Formats: sequence, C-alpha cells, structure tokens
Amino acid sequence: MKCHFCGAPDTQVIETRLSEDGTSIRRRRRCPKCEKRFTTYETADIRLPQVVKANGIREEFSETKLRESFRRALHKRPVSAQLVDEAVAKIRQKLLTLGEREIPSRELGEMVMHALSKLDKVAYIRFASVYRSFQDVDDFRDAIRDLDQ
Repeated sequence: MKCHFCGAPDTQVIETRLSEDGTSIRRRRRCPKCEKRFTTYETADIRLPQVVKANGIREEFSETKLRESFRRALHKRPVSAQLVDEAVAKIRQKLLTLGEREIPSRELGEMVMHALSKLDKVAYIRFASVYRSFQDVDDFRDAIRDLDQ
C-alpha cells in the first residue's frame, strides 16, 4: 500500500488484528522510506442488488424504504420493533444470499408480504391491498382466503 505521508509505493504491515465484531481487519503499517506509521482497515465490500421497478427504472436497494413499508403496514399493530428488525434482516440476508445484481421490485414485495403474513395478518392485508391494487371487496376476500390456507 502506498504511504499516505511521503507517497512511497510500498509499506510494511507490522501488526494485524481482527475487529471486535469480526467484520474488519485492522492493520498497522510502517513506511520504510519516511518511517511514519498509520492504520488501515479492511472490510468486505458487499453489494445488495439493484431493484428493478415495474417501469424498468433501476435504483439502489434501500433498507430505509423497506423499513417504511413495514412501518406503514404495521401502523398501530401490536408488533415489536425487534420483530420488524429481524424481518428486515432476513430479507436483507436473503437478497445477499441470492447473489444477483438485480431483483425485480415485485419479488421484493413478495418477500415483504411473506414476512408480514407471519408477523401480523392485518398488516399483511393492508400491504397486499396497496401492493396488489385491490379494486373491490372480492380482492380482500381472496387475500384473506389465501391467508387461511
């Protein structure tokens, strides 16, 4: 690695430690030319897939938007923030596990509906009614019938 002080092309690693949480490596380096020392951190660069909207527009996955979807569906419902955090983490992990560069928004919406069906039936119906653009009472009946199966 290039020295940050004098620009020398090579530095020596004099100490390596794993971070407390195990997600990064801390390296203490020394420049043989100017003798200065500095610290670098090495972390994995993990990319979540881009979300492809129905109109073809691509945007970066947003955990904030995902949480907002849960928040709106679960408004005034007896579901703890911890359960929501766990559901969001599971969806995020599933996206990472898929290893895809892109995911259709429809597939992401299905993941949210699946998670909501396990958390709260009313929240599931709320989300499904908007997500699937329910037009009449029959659409609600069908969604409720699907929940019971």
